[in-house]
Amino acid sequence: MKKSALYWKLFTSTLYLSSFTFGGGYVIVPLMEKKFVQELNWIDEDEMLDLISISQSSPGSLAVNASILIGYRMAGFLGAMTTVLGTILAPLTIITLLSFVYNVVRDNPIVSNLLLGMQAGVAAIIVHVVYSMGMRIIRRKEVIPVLVMIAALIAGILFNVNILYLLFFSGVIGGIATFYQLRTEEKGGQS
Repeated sequence: MKKSALYWKLFTSTLYLSSFTFGGGYVIVPLMEKKFVQELNWIDEDEMLDLISISQSSPGSLAVNASILIGYRMAGFLGAMTTVLGTILAPLTIITLLSFVYNVVRDNPIVSNLLLGMQAGVAAIIVHVVYSMGMRIIRRKEVIPVLVMIAALIAGILFNVNILYLLFFSGVIGGIATFYQLRTEEKGGQS
């Protein structure tokens, strides 16, 4: 694929996704996966899961972080800038226009109920994302990631542990487990 065609595809894909996605980063995740993993076959499922994990643990918007990583993965720095532009252009335009309208309609009961209904739909999509990401971890049948996932869930829900601590400790445990796995593979290959 020519570079210009690749940039255009990156831009139009992220622009389309961000134009029709309401509810934040977790809502766009399954749509990004469908577009870049299933339709375009640019990234496999495991790599997409890794990109989303990195996006989640980085400061900033999940959707923007994920688009940066996908753009960089596909076309380097210019690809990342292209996907960022595609990701932020539609929401920036829509939010700017809505800010003028919101003050006029914010007390309207129909608009209030419409927004409440959208919140319910977004909650369902977030549950779907969590379920599908969790099932991918479980399907790998590796004990440590499953235990980390369960411990993070319990710590976050029952003990209200800050998400930053959960991400940090999960990353440290994952790093240590990977280090030992690589070390074991090296020793196995030397004998």
